This record gives sequence, C-alpha cells and structure tokens, in this order.
Amino acid sequence: MKPTFVCYPRCSTCKKAQKWLEEHGIDFEIRHIAEDNPSKKEIKAWSKDSGLPLKRFFNTSGQLYRSLELKDRLGGMSDDEQYDLLASDGMLVKRPILVGPNYVLVGFREEEWAETLL
Repeated sequence: MKPTFVCYPRCSTCKKAQKWLEEHGIDFEIRHIAEDNPSKKEIKAWSKDSGLPLKRFFNTSGQLYRSLELKDRLGGMSDDEQYDLLASDGMLVKRPILVGPNYVLVGFREEEWAETLL
C-alpha cells in the first residue's frame, strides 16, 4: 500500500517534503487537503495512530487559525469540538501529513521521516 501524502500544493514545506520523498524513491499518492478535506473519522484515526496530541494537527501558522483566534480558544474546547473544527476546513490542518499502513507523520521533519521510512 502506497502512503498518502496529504498536502497543499502551494505550501513550501509540502513542496520540500514531496521533493524529499521523490529523491528517496518513495512512491506515494497525493491528496490535496483543501480539495479533499480530511473527515472527522480520518483525523481521529490519524491522531490516535500518530501518538501526537491533537493540538499538533492544527496549522497554527495559517491565516484561518489566526482569524478564528484559535490560539486563545483551543484550550477551552473539547476534543470532539476540535475534531469537528479540523474536519470543517483542510486549511486548519497541519501539513504535510504522510499516512502509511502503520504510521502517521505530521509536518515535515526530515529526521523523523527518514527514521520511519528509510
């Protein structure tokens, strides 16, 4: 099974991650996060499989995150409310995300990706 590379094509970090995958000969399927927004069910599964706190799935540097003032609001929200919010708009979701059969990598950290994939 090919991993799914969930990305936003204009994102510089996504471009860097995609180039890294290609340079290392890793075959993957691309999923445009804004056109094919992750569902609440997917985000729940990814969060569980990644072992990361739910907060790490938010694109904290994005315009939408800032305009909704989520920095101040997330702490008072339940996990369920956060999942709903993430599922409402792909631009709120941290990217890239690489979803494989037994891993979920959130954000591009070259060392972490190399350790998992190579």
